[in-house]
Amino acid sequence: MKKYRVGIIGCGNIFPMHAQPIVERRDIELVAVCDNKKIRAQEKAIQLGCKAYTDYHDMFKKEALDVIHICLPHHLHAPVAIEAAKHGIHILTEKPMSIDYADAVEIVETARKNDVILGVIFQNRYNPGSQLIKNMLENGELGAIKSGKLSVTWDRSDAYYQNSDWKGTWEMEGGGVIIDQAIHTMDLMRWFVNSELKYVDASVSNRAHEMIEVEDAAEGVIAYQNGVVTAFHAINYYSYDAPVEIELHCELGIAKMVADKATVKLIDGKEFIADNNPLETFRYDSGVKGYWGVSHVKQINNFYDTLFGNDQLDISGEEALKTQEMIAAVYESGRKKERIIFNQ
Repeated sequence: MKKYRVGIIGCGNIFPMHAQPIVERRDIELVAVCDNKKIRAQEKAIQLGCKAYTDYHDMFKKEALDVIHICLPHHLHAPVAIEAAKHGIHILTEKPMSIDYADAVEIVETARKNDVILGVIFQNRYNPGSQLIKNMLENGELGAIKSGKLSVTWDRSDAYYQNSDWKGTWEMEGGGVIIDQAIHTMDLMRWFVNSELKYVDASVSNRAHEMIEVEDAAEGVIAYQNGVVTAFHAINYYSYDAPVEIELHCELGIAKMVADKATVKLIDGKEFIADNNPLETFRYDSGVKGYWGVSHVKQINNFYDTLFGNDQLDISGEEALKTQEMIAAVYESGRKKERIIFNQ
């Protein structure tokens, strides 16, 4: 059996979520890590028994990689992914695909042209609560969705932004609360509704931060071609990270998620509940809480099982591009202060 040679680019906060699932698999080998901070790259390389690089171009030339994981600041996702695809290297990248929709399209097209498998991390789709709602929608138990709403109210203080050399900027982060914090919840809503966009009407603003360029508040309406209209509200100046909320009003009941827990109440009186299993954990060596990475592990395993021909890719570049288009439309609507309408 072929043993895939794997590299990780970016050794920051999300790095352990990718590194440990890789080293746990016997059919792949982590051969290199890369970070522009030399000491950080060397520390991870020593810890994991692989090579360290500070330039991903050198890593591509010297390591004959089969796969890369992209764990970089947002503005670097597209150029690194496109370069990897040109080298024929399969890609699993953290969200967002890019900070510009056209760049995300180029990633997908370059990967397709070079027969590269492209996956994008939206790990919350693998949470038990998300799976319960999706399955009940698909099997008809909830009937059609009539409307939906979501709320993300988190805390990202000025001190949080001061500790980063790229967050809080349009040029490198590409936005604020929408593209960084709320994107996962908005992706779930789009996944549940499962329809092409009809229009996006949104407002974005910075209301409570002194030092950032990007938005800390956004709200609006996202309408779909199947007739479903959803509302969203997102801020990152709350006093703590409150549990995210999604509610779907359906023909046969109401589905609600609070954090990762889903409760579905049908009009016939039946109730279904799904939440994270406290026994379903994954052990990390870097102090990361194990349960944080369970859904990451599931998506990473799906990606590699797809490479080996044993599964189908759940979240492809084409699938993630739909969410990227929605996020881009929120920003365009907020900037132009007008409704963005999509052709049927």
